[in-house]
Amino acid sequence: MSRWRQSVDLAMNDDDIAKLMLISRSRMERGSRVDRAKMLLAYRENPSFYAVGRAIGVHHQTVERCVERALAYGPLTALDDRPRPGKEPIITPEAKAWLVDLACGKAKDQGYPHELWTTRLLARHGREHGPAAGHDCLARLVQGTVCKILGQEEIKPHKVRYYLERRDAEFERKMAEVLCVYREVQVLKRSAAKAKKSRKPVAIVSYDEKPGIQAIATTSPDLPPKPGMFATFARDHEYKRHGTVSLLAGIDLLDGKVHALVKDRHRSREFIEFLKVLNAAYPANTAIKLILDNHSAHISKETKAWLATQRAGRFEFTFTPTHGSWLNLIEGFFSKFARSVLRHIRVSSKQELKERIMAGINDVNRYPVIHTWSYKLAEAA
Repeated sequence: MSRWRQSVDLAMNDDDIAKLMLISRSRMERGSRVDRAKMLLAYRENPSFYAVGRAIGVHHQTVERCVERALAYGPLTALDDRPRPGKEPIITPEAKAWLVDLACGKAKDQGYPHELWTTRLLARHGREHGPAAGHDCLARLVQGTVCKILGQEEIKPHKVRYYLERRDAEFERKMAEVLCVYREVQVLKRSAAKAKKSRKPVAIVSYDEKPGIQAIATTSPDLPPKPGMFATFARDHEYKRHGTVSLLAGIDLLDGKVHALVKDRHRSREFIEFLKVLNAAYPANTAIKLILDNHSAHISKETKAWLATQRAGRFEFTFTPTHGSWLNLIEGFFSKFARSVLRHIRVSSKQELKERIMAGINDVNRYPVIHTWSYKLAEAA
């Protein structure tokens, strides 16, 4: 004769009860975890397998098994299924290692036109060449199994993560030179703030070019926002190109003023024209120090010939290392300018674009911002 099912005392602390209530009301948890949390909470209020089963809508034996697991392993552990032995793996560890090693190479090395592997291509290659390599278990390899094997090893052979190779052997020395110029800016600012007399006649300018600014025109007029109907401007997808222009700009690191030119190109002659703008902007006895990159226009014969005609010490260049344009403070200004003035800009001609850019520069100079470099500045000699 079978025994009567007796209720058992399920003890839970306040922390377990709070977590069970949170899970029972969750919309993101698996349904099985939510149901089991409800069973345990309902059983705590009414310790009857039958009553809880009728309330939750499950068999009373399901409730009993859930409560027994909670007694044996704890309330929160009882929410998950116990591990099962499962089916014996068909694919051997050696076959998995062979497949992973294959995925760590390129598909083109195996004679495929693809540059990198796709999981579908890798599965096909495993089916066709796995048995010949001594892995008969790969004869029926499918894409899903490949995904699981690669996922276990955390390998994504279909993706590319880019990095930047350091190609300048003198990167550290050149970076230190740039940082020393920024340190000089800091010293000049402090001395100017303390002393009432005029500071040393020197100007430090961070210079670079921003090429490829597109002169794009709309083919239909923009539609303005309408309260309660359209929150944004509406613009037709079609547009007309009028070419590109280059912005040559330098920002004075001591007073924040931006010197700029807008030209169709940025060759040596345009760079020399910008140097003439700087030459006219500062007194003749002022030393002009420029931080700039190694663009060919900055070190060309034409540029060197023009610099030779100037007073000794008038211009002094400090070059950033190769792939070190992030050391040039003007890049931050270009980023802000592109996100404000140039964002969504539409013009009817290249000339209008030039005028709009120069108007933007003039607007910036109305309220100049003195930019300050701080990264690794303490390490500068």
